[in-house]
Amino acid sequence: MTKLAVGDLAPEFNIEITNGKTVGLSDFKGKYLVVYFYTKDNTPGCTIEAKGFNSLKNEFDDLGAEILGISKDSISSHDKFCDKYGLNFHLGSDVDGEICQKFGTWVQKSMFGKKYMGIQRATFLINPEGKIEHIWPSVSVSGHAEEVLDKIKAVKLT
Repeated sequence: MTKLAVGDLAPEFNIEITNGKTVGLSDFKGKYLVVYFYTKDNTPGCTIEAKGFNSLKNEFDDLGAEILGISKDSISSHDKFCDKYGLNFHLGSDVDGEICQKFGTWVQKSMFGKKYMGIQRATFLINPEGKIEHIWPSVSVSGHAEEVLDKIKAVKLT
């Protein structure tokens, strides 16, 4: 399992996103990139998190930061999720889990004593040089987008 740390180069990736294109880490060079991993479209926590990022999208834009949500859902599912909630940032489809593996978010979980593999909700802030600036390894969805935005503001002031 990959264990990334602040200061590491972010893993290169290529992912299909909601506009039908494929993007990679190098496409965001020169910008801050918020990569957040979430479990599933249209679930309560994931919806709160997505709506939080969406409500602050203009502020992220003003800071030169892009937002990319990643789950194992299909592009079709992502498109419906974006349409339903008016999301104005891209979601990426990591159906095979390759990117989750690279970022260390594909983990063993447990519910009611049953163990299974799933995505750990986590967020990575990648700086314009492609290095990991900050990691939120376990996310509480309420207020998370504001926390990420505040971190970018703080980093840009230093």
